[in-house]
Amino acid sequence: MSEFSITSPDFEDGGEIPKEFGYKNGNNIPGIELHDAPAGTIATAMIMDDPDAMAAVGKVWVHWLSTTDGAGELFNEGKNDFGEIGYGGPAPPDKRHTYIFKVYALDVIPDVAEGFSKQELEDAMKGHIIAEAKLTGTYAP
Repeated sequence: MSEFSITSPDFEDGGEIPKEFGYKNGNNIPGIELHDAPAGTIATAMIMDDPDAMAAVGKVWVHWLSTTDGAGELFNEGKNDFGEIGYGGPAPPDKRHTYIFKVYALDVIPDVAEGFSKQELEDAMKGHIIAEAKLTGTYAP
């Protein structure tokens, strides 16, 4: 049996995220592919954040929050720490940072409104996570 996973055709796990996906360099959304969602998956949720930002700005910086239906179609997006709804690419203020794309297979569609926060999404997912997977990439200013 295959394991639930997330990959990108644009960069390898642990590899360099190309410049065009950076916030100030085009802010293009990298391709994201989910594999082998477990039985019972009704929706998925993704959190992309930068834990290295803690040292630079005093918090884990949220870059992207999204939910999809079971077919993988975008359902809803949250507000990133740039104050925008949707994707906000890497933008390290000091040095190379690691970005984590965490995806969760859920047994419900999360009850969150467009522009939701990371905390609201985490609260809506509680008790409904079937599986999780992650993809990491690095980006330097």
